[in-house]
Amino acid sequence: MDRVKSSMQQVPNAIPKVIRRTGGANSLELEKENFERGQAVSINKAINTQEVAVKEKHARTCILGTHHEKGAHTFWAAVNRLPLSSNAVLCWKFCHVFHKLLRDGHPTVIKDSMRNKADLTDMSRMWGHLSEGYGKLCSIYLKLLITKMEFHIKNPRFPGNLQMSNRQLDEAGENDVNNFFQLTVEMFDYLECELNLFLGVFSSLDMSRSVSVTAAGQCRLAPLIQVILDSSHLYDYTVKLLFKLHSCLPADTLQGHRDRFQEQFKKLKSLFYRSSNLQFFKRLIQIPQLPENPPNFLRASALSEHISPVVVIPAESSSPESEHVVETDDLVDMDVPVLPVALETKFDDLFGTTAAVDPFNFNSQNGMRKDDKDRLIEQLTREIQALKDELESFRLESGRLCQALRGRVNELEAELAEQSHLRLQAAGESEFLNAELDDLRRVREDTEKEQRSMTEIEKKAQANEQRYTKLKEKYSELVQSHADLLRKNAEVTRQMTVARAAQDEVDAVRREMQEKVKAAQEVADRQERDQLEQLQELQRELVSSRTELDSLKTNMDSTQQASSEVLGTQLVALESEKAELVQCLSKVEAELAVRGEELEQVQTSLSTERESGVKTAEALQNQLNEKESREQALESQLVAARWSSLQGAVEEAQKIIQDSLAQINDPAHISCTSSADYLASRCQASLDCMDRLNSARGTFLADNTGVSELVRVVTQCGHLVGDTIVQGSATSHMVPVEQADALSESVKLCGAEALALLGQLKQQDSLNAADNSKLKAALEAILATAEKLRPRGLELQQGELGDLVEQEMSATSAAVESAAARIEEMLNKSRAVDTGVKMEVNERILASCTELMQAIKQLVLSSKNLQRDIVESGRGAASMKEFYAKNSRWTEGLISASKAVGWGATVMVDAADLVVQGKGKFEELMVCSHEIAASTAQLVAASKVKADKDSTNLQRLQQASRGVTQATAAVVASTKSGKSQIEEKDTMDFSSMTLTQIKRQEMDTQVLVLELETRLQKERERLGELRKKHYELAGVAEGWGDKEEGTG
Repeated sequence: MDRVKSSMQQVPNAIPKVIRRTGGANSLELEKENFERGQAVSINKAINTQEVAVKEKHARTCILGTHHEKGAHTFWAAVNRLPLSSNAVLCWKFCHVFHKLLRDGHPTVIKDSMRNKADLTDMSRMWGHLSEGYGKLCSIYLKLLITKMEFHIKNPRFPGNLQMSNRQLDEAGENDVNNFFQLTVEMFDYLECELNLFLGVFSSLDMSRSVSVTAAGQCRLAPLIQVILDSSHLYDYTVKLLFKLHSCLPADTLQGHRDRFQEQFKKLKSLFYRSSNLQFFKRLIQIPQLPENPPNFLRASALSEHISPVVVIPAESSSPESEHVVETDDLVDMDVPVLPVALETKFDDLFGTTAAVDPFNFNSQNGMRKDDKDRLIEQLTREIQALKDELESFRLESGRLCQALRGRVNELEAELAEQSHLRLQAAGESEFLNAELDDLRRVREDTEKEQRSMTEIEKKAQANEQRYTKLKEKYSELVQSHADLLRKNAEVTRQMTVARAAQDEVDAVRREMQEKVKAAQEVADRQERDQLEQLQELQRELVSSRTELDSLKTNMDSTQQASSEVLGTQLVALESEKAELVQCLSKVEAELAVRGEELEQVQTSLSTERESGVKTAEALQNQLNEKESREQALESQLVAARWSSLQGAVEEAQKIIQDSLAQINDPAHISCTSSADYLASRCQASLDCMDRLNSARGTFLADNTGVSELVRVVTQCGHLVGDTIVQGSATSHMVPVEQADALSESVKLCGAEALALLGQLKQQDSLNAADNSKLKAALEAILATAEKLRPRGLELQQGELGDLVEQEMSATSAAVESAAARIEEMLNKSRAVDTGVKMEVNERILASCTELMQAIKQLVLSSKNLQRDIVESGRGAASMKEFYAKNSRWTEGLISASKAVGWGATVMVDAADLVVQGKGKFEELMVCSHEIAASTAQLVAASKVKADKDSTNLQRLQQASRGVTQATAAVVASTKSGKSQIEEKDTMDFSSMTLTQIKRQEMDTQVLVLELETRLQKERERLGELRKKHYELAGVAEGWGDKEEGTG
């Protein structure tokens, strides 16, 4: 009973302090007041001047408060009362808490905070004047928070914590390559601010000491947890967006994106590594490690190798600081502590809660008013409801976190399944590659065996060749000896012929001698008969001529004796000569017999050696036939391998073209666009490749060993034609409907003709009859359409751009030289004719014009040198004309600027000539000077747009540009000075004028002033219209309208 009495004494004293108003509206106001008071206490405890890290429970209370009121009005109402501009630590901790609210608070926090963007910007600028300490860090952190708010306002699909799935990321870009491009740039800027804060914090700490365990070090390092969470998501989304962009845009267009990503990748990897080694982060967060090398965006399959970095925050251990404590002192104003829950429960169990149910209602007996009890019950009910709401908010927060974690788990499971699939695929590929490796090893072993057998055969063939060479040499010796013997035999035969001829001569002489003897005998017989007849005749005269008969007998005897002696001598000589000839003939016959025997022996040995040589030659011929058959088999295998490689190249080209045709029918391709200029370049490259294909096909048909060139050309044709098809379809998305339909039909016809041509090249029978004329006609039709779609500023042929640039630059230099020569000539004439002030003015004006021409000449020379550096560094393996054709926009801007400089120099010289002669106006000369300055600025801008910022020639060009500006200012100053010296000024003497005359003059002057002002206004409007028309015509010539339409 004493305990009950004490409880009864406590309750009445507490009621007036807690609730002093009645009604539902007052209770809501009281609840709101308690909520605002609790939020203010938590904010003041989280954001203070103590250099310690923000406690998690205070930050969590602020986050739950934004979810409770569905906004950040209470937070900013409390923050605006804090002196953030006077204390750097206070501002630093505000940035940390505000970063947490942007990430984990209610989604409307970002919209509510945009109202204070101007104040945050001014505060960042103010703290940026400090070069060290928390001031510099606060400036960087405030820039990061402003960038984060702007990013989420521009991209409302991204939540504050940046947690999105791949599908949501695709929806954020609305499946438009331009949106993805802009989104990537904004993410680069966002990540750049994160990295700047990272580097700023690390540079402000002394890393040689264990700063992460000190309170001051932890105060600076604590916000980096939020930075790590944001950076991991930004890196992951940037990688995925870059892969998506590389699948839709050329690699050259995204070179700047790749360079910026490479730089940020190196910084982020280094910072993650340095952070993971700090003791402060090891117990609060698990920092992921980035891969050793950045992803290769030029290889589409590298996306499957990308692993999204996951930041793991371990579950917090239950500690007094982490437990949620409801501070009743701040929520309810009481002088006496609230009734303990255990005591109140025990009291209700003993005595009941209402007087109607429990007759032992001590409150009524002691005179407690029912209204006070109801109010206490309502207060406790509200507190219970507040606790329930807080519990519900905790439950919703935990549900949201669980859902996020489940989504992350699902993503990780999907990635794990994908990795498992890739692992199985890799295992299958590994088995296939191992099988191929075994086949290759067997083929290599067979090849090595064949090579060894071939080596042995070659060795045998070489030995046989050596043996054959020796036999050939021996055979040559035998042939030579046989030829010698034949020559000897011919000599012997000739000698025998001579001997026989001599013997024939001897026989002829013998026969002649016998005939002579017979003739002599016949003559003797005839003489004897004559003598006998004479004797018979003289016998009758014997008596008378006895003396004559004796003389006649004596004479006849002497005559017979002399003739017989002569014939005997001749016969003896002939007999001795005959004996000698017979003896010589016997010797020759003996020698011929010996030579015949030797000849028979040589012929016998020669026939034997010839038979053995024939046998050896037959064996060698058999080996050579076997070798030729083996070579023919290898040649047939080589031909089959060449044909199979050609078929593989043709099939790959067919797949490329089929993929291109399928891609143009893909709905996702509708967002892809291209320019007619690029389509024309692709068509021209495809047509050139067609000529090379025809040449390579002819070479292959003439000699099938040249298959490598045909394979390269077929593969290149497949890529070029496929690229033409894709770019043609992308270009059709930017043109009117009729032209788009015609271009789409031409592209599809080109794909069909390309597949038909490749089908003919794939069959060996139809390779000879393959005709690429239809495909060339389709490509020429696409090229003609692209030429029609090109802007009017690109009417020049691509090959003429480079020559035109050189011509215009040379023309500009010539114009400047001519202008300088004319100025020098005018100066000499002025010195010869003018005197006094006029000569002085003319000399000063012409001297300043000469200096301007020299400056322009130096500028043009520097522009040429810089242009040469740009072409050499940018064209790569291409020619100078190809570089100009590829960068036609830049080239035409350079041509336009060069024309403007040359024209301005010529016009200024004409104006100076008129001024010197006294026929021109000084204003024209000043306007011409300003026009030259504008033209040179255009030339400098056109030259430096593609130049390297560290180029020496660029610095010289900028120096020359400053020289032109100074020379232009000198021309204007000298012109104004000369004008003031030459023009006569009235003395304005009004002393002799009356009041009426002065009034009349004043009215006339006012009328003249008004007329001049009206005329001035009209001339300014006319100047504005002229400039608008000039920009419009320049835009048409440069193709600006088409560019904007393509961008839209």
